[in-house]
Amino acid sequence: MPPSAWPEPGPIEVLLSAGEAELAVDLRGGGMRRLAVGAWEVLDTYPAGTVADGWPGSVLLPWPNRVRNGRWRWEDRDLQLDVQSPEQPNALHGLVCWQPWSLIEGDGSDRTATVATTVEPHPGYPFRLAGAVDYALAPDHLSVTVRVRNLGTEPAPLGAGMHPYLSVGAASDGDLEQAELHLPVRTALELDGGLPTGGRRPVDGAVGRIGDRSFDDAFTDLVRDDDGWARTRLRGPAGELELAVDGTWPWLQVFSGDQLPAGRRRRSLAVEPMTCPPNALADGVDLLVLAPGDEWAGTWALSWTAR
Repeated sequence: MPPSAWPEPGPIEVLLSAGEAELAVDLRGGGMRRLAVGAWEVLDTYPAGTVADGWPGSVLLPWPNRVRNGRWRWEDRDLQLDVQSPEQPNALHGLVCWQPWSLIEGDGSDRTATVATTVEPHPGYPFRLAGAVDYALAPDHLSVTVRVRNLGTEPAPLGAGMHPYLSVGAASDGDLEQAELHLPVRTALELDGGLPTGGRRPVDGAVGRIGDRSFDDAFTDLVRDDDGWARTRLRGPAGELELAVDGTWPWLQVFSGDQLPAGRRRRSLAVEPMTCPPNALADGVDLLVLAPGDEWAGTWALSWTAR
């Protein structure tokens, strides 16, 4: 009988550093497990090798946010995605958040890394995609480019997003109320249970002090500077963060973490670049469709100024 063999355990993350800034990219999901600048934890983090509630730092492919009841239709095919639970019967945040990713370029020493994975055809998503994320870390900012290629033989509908939770120095649950927020948004999608009702409403993104305001909102009609980028600013005891998105991201989901477990509740603010709103696979709103062999790429950046 041949000897029994087991898979070799590989590295579980990629580490980048630049000055005082340190980034850990989780190779189970491809997202940002930790970003710190000195003693300042810039993003909500989680221990290596664990699964955290709230999807912190995750890459969201081939759809961000929710699909109602996991049901959608594409070219005369009725498709059913796996749903989160009987109590929350929606398909959430795509298919790649916990699958293996590989380091395909960079070794961390040059402050850059590219991680990648393949989305194989799935009963509820019968398309084959390559996904890659390029990370470039500098002492005062992080640049992130998400790339997708259609590896299949037919057009592939999709959406993309990422899920960073911004932290500006909260020490206890609820301390997010001290932070000051400016969002580059003019329109909010009307939601019920996180899913669109069909309406939209105007909003003022100059929030100021967050106080007891709760967020779990999808925003669009972004206000862009002359360079075409839209910039969110969050300021707190540790300093100021600016999250900027290029023109490929027309949506931002903002979530104040009210439902997160004790120890993480309302300590950070998720500001999620998205190519489309919730339920886009079913509704078709701002849905990307890639022909075989075609590619899409979108870049966002996070910069910090300590107090």
